[in-house]
Amino acid sequence: MSSIQAVIGKLEQWAPPRWQEGYDNSGWVCGDPSAECTGVLTALDLTGTVLQEAIDKQINLIVVHHPPLFKPLKRLIEADPITQLLLKAIRSHISIYAIHTNLDNVIWGVNGEIAKRIGLLNVKVLSPLNHTHRKLVTFVPQEHATRLKEALFAAGAGTIGNYSECSFSSTGTGTFKALEGANPYVGQKDKQHQEREEKIELIFPITVQSELVHALHAAHPYETVAYDLLPLENQFSEIGAGAVGDLPSPMPAQDFLLQIKKVFGSTCIRHSHLTPNPIQRVALCGGSGKSLIDNALSNKADAYFTADLGYHDFFKPDGRLLLADIGHYESEQFTSDLLQSFIQQNFPNFAVLKTGANTNPVHYFF
Repeated sequence: MSSIQAVIGKLEQWAPPRWQEGYDNSGWVCGDPSAECTGVLTALDLTGTVLQEAIDKQINLIVVHHPPLFKPLKRLIEADPITQLLLKAIRSHISIYAIHTNLDNVIWGVNGEIAKRIGLLNVKVLSPLNHTHRKLVTFVPQEHATRLKEALFAAGAGTIGNYSECSFSSTGTGTFKALEGANPYVGQKDKQHQEREEKIELIFPITVQSELVHALHAAHPYETVAYDLLPLENQFSEIGAGAVGDLPSPMPAQDFLLQIKKVFGSTCIRHSHLTPNPIQRVALCGGSGKSLIDNALSNKADAYFTADLGYHDFFKPDGRLLLADIGHYESEQFTSDLLQSFIQQNFPNFAVLKTGANTNPVHYFF
C-alpha cells in the first residue's frame, strides 16, 4: 500500500505548490499524511455530498481543485458550514488536499486539459510566469562528464519545451591547489594542479534545485565541487496562466460558440459582439480569467473564453476578438477527470474515483 503522503508528493512534483498564486491556499487542508491511502476521490469542490461519498466508499483522501479554506480561520464554530465539513472529515479520518492555481499554472494542468477537449494544436501558456528557471554551470574532468550529465538529467535538469537532455559543453583547463586537510581526487597537496575539464551548462526549474544540487555532489568526483546557479529572465511556455493554441481549421464565430457550448455543457454563454472574422487562434483560461484579456489580444487570438467576466470586461475587445464567458464550473469541470487519470496512472494499487456529485452552485432560471 502507499501512504497519503506518497500520493501528495507525486501531485506536488506534477504541479509544484511554488507555482500557486500569492492569494491562493493550495496544499494540505486536514488529515494524517502518514496514513495508508485506502482510495482517492477527486472533485472540483468539497461539499457535504462529496464528503459523504468518500465516507460511504471508505476512501480516506479527497483531492479537490478549489481550497475549502481560502482565508485564515480565527475560530471553529459548528454553525459554520466549512467548519462542519472539516470537523466531519477529521472525525472520519479523511484527508483533504487542494491543488488549485499551481495546477492552473502548468500547461499540462487545467488549461492544457481544456485545450485538449476542444482540439487545439500548438498549445502554449497564455501568460508565462517569470523567474521559473535557473541555469546550472559546473566543471568536471572530461572522463566523468557523461555520467554527471546523466545524473543531472535524472534530477530534472535539461528540459526545454518538448526537448529533454538539453545541455551545452565546452572544454578548458581548470587549476587548483589542494591545501592542508584536503583529499584531492587528482593532483598533490600544496602543488598547483591543471586538469582538462568540461564546462557543463543546463537549465532547470527552480522547484528541483535542492534535488539537482544533491545529484551534482553525489555524481561529481571532486571533493569540493565548483558550480554556479544563475537566475534567468527567460519566460518558458510551460509555466503560467491560461493557454493559447490553434483550431485545426477556422470556423465562423457562431459555430465556435456552439462547439464550446456542447463540449462544456454550458447552459448559456455570455459573449461580446460576434466578429465577422473566422475563429482559429483561441485563447482560454479555466475559472476567473478577466485579467488575461490583454494577453489574449497581444497573442492575436481570434477568440478568448473564460469565466466570471464583468459587464465592463465585454467592452475591452472592441471588436478585435470574440470574448466569451462559459461559466466557472463549466470551464473547470474536467479537472476532476485530469486528477483521477494522473493519480490512477501513478498509483494503480487502490481505487481512484471521480465524484459523482455535480458541485456547481450556480443555477439558471429560464
